[in-house]
Amino acid sequence: MTMTTINPYLTFNGTCEEAFNFYKSIFGGEFPYIGKFKDMPENPEYPVAEADKDKIMHISLPISKETVLMGSDSSAAFGKATIVGNNMTISVNCDSVEEVTRIYKGLSEGGKIFMPLNKTFWGAYFGQFTDKFGIQWMVNCELQEHKDYEAKNK
Repeated sequence: MTMTTINPYLTFNGTCEEAFNFYKSIFGGEFPYIGKFKDMPENPEYPVAEADKDKIMHISLPISKETVLMGSDSSAAFGKATIVGNNMTISVNCDSVEEVTRIYKGLSEGGKIFMPLNKTFWGAYFGQFTDKFGIQWMVNCELQEHKDYEAKNK
């Protein structure tokens, strides 16, 4: 049986790190990952401005065994401007490529694709879109080869 989880993904306009340090002071715990835009492999199609390199590309804070609060900074340069009130995405995490593909195809039908479902540099199969009702979604499946690598290098 596969396990699918849904987590809130918050988007900020340069205040993500400050916000997540605040949330950490309330919920406790540790950040298992903090990635900044300067940590991404360079891509000439999507250059990162010097002023944005220290902004958060992705951060996560486990709240419970099943729930993780996730977030990033964004701007028009990163594909969408942050609008307070419209800065939350639902993140769906699956155990299999088959399940993440099924959910992606179903939810994105009739919607607007922002990032097609594909392998990523962080070792996942990932896609991002807005559904036909205007709800923002991310779907993610950590790939086995990434899991194997992580297990070997602990």
